[in-house]
Amino acid sequence: MILHNGLRLDANLKWLFTELPFEQRFDAAAAAGFTGVEYASPYPFPAATLVRRLADAGLTQILINSPTGEPGSPERLGYACLPGRAAEFRDGVKLGLEYAVALGSTFLHLPAGIRPADVSRDRAFAQYVANIAWAADQARGSGVRLLLEAQNKQDAPGFVLDGQAHAAAVADAIGEDHVSLLFDVYHAFIDETDAVAALREFLPRTAHVQIADSPGRAEPGTGGIPWADVFDTLKSEGYEGWIGCEYGPATTTETGLNWIKEQVR
Repeated sequence: MILHNGLRLDANLKWLFTELPFEQRFDAAAAAGFTGVEYASPYPFPAATLVRRLADAGLTQILINSPTGEPGSPERLGYACLPGRAAEFRDGVKLGLEYAVALGSTFLHLPAGIRPADVSRDRAFAQYVANIAWAADQARGSGVRLLLEAQNKQDAPGFVLDGQAHAAAVADAIGEDHVSLLFDVYHAFIDETDAVAALREFLPRTAHVQIADSPGRAEPGTGGIPWADVFDTLKSEGYEGWIGCEYGPATTTETGLNWIKEQVR
């Protein structure tokens, strides 16, 4: 979906159109005006099936995640920072790149993971950096850019990245040719002292943005995030990437999309 001010929105099919079975959400997104989609896990489906869904709906795949553990498990936010789990991380990156290339996905997000209680912060972080560096080497020449995301500690206690600056330091160390930031406004609003200032500071390193309001993680306008400031910053700083709608609609997806004309000026 292209807004009148040039900001591009894509639909996260894990969060939107959940009134429908997953495979029907592609057509629903296209009917609502979206031209791009993202979702965390394509892996329950053969890549060829998803390629057909994208093509039939006229959609572009923007982002997928590398595989993580089951919901509710200690690995639900990834293996990247877990000592002794490098093999699982590497297998996941290989599979993620395979799917990303097949789907034409611009980005592969590598979830950082939750530090186990018996592992020091330094050890977990060192494992994370080593794994991301290895992944960047694997992605070389694939046409897929890797993304790093800081997640808030309320929803993800023990998450290995402490905030946007921490994620940016890793991306800078590995090199901007291979790794960029995924700036999630919802997570930043909870964890950062000034989320809008953080957005302005780290936008040059950011290749993808995701949005949801806080509290509640529903559509913009349902919580306390100053969306006029967020979108003004994206426009004034010349952001040209996609904005992923990663929120749970307060009512229905279609009704919730009214936020676009109400919040974006």
